Amino acid sequence: MTEVIAGIAIPDSSLANDATELVREAAPPLLYDHSRRVYLFGSLHGRRLGRTADPELLYVGAMFHDLGLTETFRGDTQRFELDGADEAERFLTSRGIPAADVRTVWEAIALHTTPEVPYRLAPEIALVTAGVETDVLGIGRGDLPEALLAAITQAHPRPNFKKEILHAFTDGIRHRPDSTFGTVNADVLEHFVPGFHHIDFVDIIENSSWPE
Repeated sequence: MTEVIAGIAIPDSSLANDATELVREAAPPLLYDHSRRVYLFGSLHGRRLGRTADPELLYVGAMFHDLGLTETFRGDTQRFELDGADEAERFLTSRGIPAADVRTVWEAIALHTTPEVPYRLAPEIALVTAGVETDVLGIGRGDLPEALLAAITQAHPRPNFKKEILHAFTDGIRHRPDSTFGTVNADVLEHFVPGFHHIDFVDIIENSSWPE
């Protein structure tokens, strides 16, 4: 039986179910519940904005978007967003999903912390970001009915979420600080890792190898 939360159906295909189980096994409840909320909030924003996404692709994008913060899938050098995007690519390709759809999901995950750009791209890309921004930053929360927000947070609660998600970001990226250059993740390390200072873009330009 298809699960419906806040009027949004959770995809019940073998692809979606496999994605659910992979994330449930790899991620702590904090990230699992967050990822499900991202799908639900993103779907609601899609209805509001008149942007129709493929539910399966949106679901995989939402569920895999923070896998790069988990012990199982985090790397040592690249941005955590790319870890999740690369794993989604492997997951979808192994199940015969068309390359164009795989690329859409990859971009949805890779760009989910990049302001503005995702909204100019495919619905799946835009709505993963919309869901993330609502759940983490509160952006767009006021555009969604309180009753629907309550239904989603009842199904997937947010206990101490603000502090816990910041801890998850810190734990997932503190061992690869250079990967935060030019990203919002540098702000996290500035707050929570003593002695960390972000790479300064102006310094890089002024100290480059060019003579003039």
